[in-house]
Amino acid sequence: MIRVKITDKGIRMNGHADCSIRGQDIVCSAISALTCTLIASMEQLTNNRIRADTGCGRTVIEWQELSDTGKLLVDSWFVGIAAINEQYNCIKFV
Repeated sequence: MIRVKITDKGIRMNGHADCSIRGQDIVCSAISALTCTLIASMEQLTNNRIRADTGCGRTVIEWQELSDTGKLLVDSWFVGIAAINEQYNCIKFV
């Protein structure tokens, strides 16, 4: 199960989807791809200052404030992971 906490100052994620063995879990890979895209988009497409720390089974993204574009990117990321969760029930939002 992947635990996701979203606040007005950031996103914290930890865990694995456990839909397949590690390294072959397409659900974990999909969520990772969306999250990596969010980080890259925030860094390249906005003037928002973020701090991102990623590792095996954990991600922390923090910011002080978000522009409208930054908020849209976070909302888009959330739509993506929520859609994955509807299909695979692998995320616990805390």
